[in-house]
Amino acid sequence: MNSWVDLNIIAIVLMNFMMLSSSRIRICIRVVAIQGILIGLMPLLAGVHSTTYASLVSLSISIALKGIVFPYLLLRALQKADIRKEVEPIGGYPLSLLMGVILFLVSCWLSSRLIYAKPLFSNLVVPVSFATFFTGALIIVSRTKAITQVLGYLMMENGIYLFGSALLGGQSLLVELAILLDIFVAVFVMGIAIFHISREFDHIDTQNLTELKDWVPSKQE
Repeated sequence: MNSWVDLNIIAIVLMNFMMLSSSRIRICIRVVAIQGILIGLMPLLAGVHSTTYASLVSLSISIALKGIVFPYLLLRALQKADIRKEVEPIGGYPLSLLMGVILFLVSCWLSSRLIYAKPLFSNLVVPVSFATFFTGALIIVSRTKAITQVLGYLMMENGIYLFGSALLGGQSLLVELAILLDIFVAVFVMGIAIFHISREFDHIDTQNLTELKDWVPSKQE
């Protein structure tokens, strides 16, 4: 068992819980960026990627986008929207952490029910990939700031990428680039949307946005 792989996986789990317990959006953006870099390095640490030019290019692009480009775009949107803290999640932070622990245990149970065609490079990689995906989904559901929900979407992609790295070993360059392009477009579009929403309204709280209604002029007007 590769000790570096296990340390990497443990760090990814701790970052999931940091995301559920932190109210500082800047810290959350940096945590997701570091998590993306660690997950991007996982195939190299585990030795499942062949050191070909195409595989190195795909890993470099993945790490650059997740660790530099996406955080930069989100920090720019955060600065334009003038947001510093996320409001308390639905149910509060203790409940959010408790749900994170429950989802991790569910992930361990799900991974134990799967039948693998070949041995994995770590027994923790599949449950952690499930837990990262579920944590991202939980953040999307429980947080009210639009930019935090984008981070949840990125965490879900991190979980999918880690799961694919564990089971497939080496992924097609075209498939990886297509996924990264979709994520890039989503983050770019959400950054633009957050900027325009913050310019028109005093907040980007999605709960308040649901109260918007079509304006119908009265007869007197």
